Amino acid sequence: MFRNPHSFPRFPSLSSLPTGFLLPSLYLSVSLFLLPFNPLPTQLSMFKRATMGIPWTLLSLSLFLSPVFVQGSLIDIDADVGVGIGVGVGVGGGKESLVSAAWYAGWHSTDFPLSKVSWNKYTHLTYSFAVTTPDVNELSLEGSNPDYLPKFVSAAKLHGVKALVSVGGWTGSLFYSSAVATAENRTAFVKTITNFATKYKLDGIDFDWEYPGNQGIGCNVVSPNDTTNFLLFLQQLRQDPIGRNLFLTAATSVLPWKGPQGTPLTDVSGFAKVLNYIAIMNYDISGSWLSYVGPNAPLDDSCAPAANQQGSATAAIKAWTAAGIPENQIVLGVPSYGHSFRVPVNDAFTGTNGTGSLVAFPPFDAQDPTVGDAWDDAAGTDECGNPTGPGGNFDFWGLIDGGFLKSNGDVADGIAYRFDTCSQTPYVYNETSQVMVSFDNAKSFAAKGSFIKENKLRGFAMWEAGGDSSDILLNSIRKSAGFHH
Repeated sequence: MFRNPHSFPRFPSLSSLPTGFLLPSLYLSVSLFLLPFNPLPTQLSMFKRATMGIPWTLLSLSLFLSPVFVQGSLIDIDADVGVGIGVGVGVGGGKESLVSAAWYAGWHSTDFPLSKVSWNKYTHLTYSFAVTTPDVNELSLEGSNPDYLPKFVSAAKLHGVKALVSVGGWTGSLFYSSAVATAENRTAFVKTITNFATKYKLDGIDFDWEYPGNQGIGCNVVSPNDTTNFLLFLQQLRQDPIGRNLFLTAATSVLPWKGPQGTPLTDVSGFAKVLNYIAIMNYDISGSWLSYVGPNAPLDDSCAPAANQQGSATAAIKAWTAAGIPENQIVLGVPSYGHSFRVPVNDAFTGTNGTGSLVAFPPFDAQDPTVGDAWDDAAGTDECGNPTGPGGNFDFWGLIDGGFLKSNGDVADGIAYRFDTCSQTPYVYNETSQVMVSFDNAKSFAAKGSFIKENKLRGFAMWEAGGDSSDILLNSIRKSAGFHH
């Protein structure tokens, strides 16, 4: 299987070559290398001796390459493919490639068509969302432009990018719990997943259950046995002849999933054996549910006041690795959007009447919610039937359209700016509209990329591909994380 060449150095490795080319080339190369030791008569031509001495060369080849086979480099030529021959998932015998991934929101396909995707900069792309339904035998693509999914898969395969579909999401996890609650349902759900993957010719599935053992949107089916049942389901999926070859990932909370006692589990090592990687969703850490403006996707929070420590990438990696997920099976989830808040001028600055610098963790006016960009969720009713206000979200391109940033991502004239060195988070503030935004820019994405490299993580996954502008964020994190080109 081909990999994206942009995740590798310029010189190809064994694992980057197609099998049909690799084995004949190895045979011919070793045949010529062993030519002086070939027992066939020296009167024969070099070509005849190289081709007629098949038994001798194959024996020599097997001895010559035996250490490589033991290590699994040829047995598991592509470690990104589900379960190889005799090797485990994720941390198999081969060296895993860095993951440069993003979620592709099907409902934004009109504004961000496949032609705008920088395919050569991704290794994996995940179509969102297929949602759970009351019927364990069915998934629904309603609201995510289902007719576009086959085109997405074809485009991904054309560009050598793994094509996945994310199941669940914030509004689509209502029936995860019931789907895995019993042995009968787990068997049915395995069939549902494999049928879905087969129908759309997918490379894999991303399980975005928000959240096992913990309420998400407000009306999910929830059980204290959710995480246990989830693992049983994944183990059964890996025993399926189709499921064993799927690339399986899970989008997770910043802390390990909750167990029967309602607290984060201290041992989730079983998931490392059935998932290729987890993507920790290190965003939405602060938002309108708090009383102050905080970082959306903090890299660290240990240096913040105790009352403002809501979680961070640093804390998340520490928690998940301590619970049994290796660093090279962890992908850092990063956002191409930010949250906005209405902050009165006198609360926004350290001085009076708009003087001084921007304040850290200022209070905001919850009675006057902000409206984000054109992709922001409008006020209405959620899946649980509860009224909701506007989301207040600005994509990176939305901050440019909204006058907060210039087209190159720099701060626009007349906009106040602060970069918090603790969380590595930028903030912008429009004094006229009194809107403050906690977001990510090229500088904060570079810090996240360096964090990935320093901690030897598997890579990154961005929500969402269409939120960037001119690949400013994507280029920044790829460069600092160690991707080539």
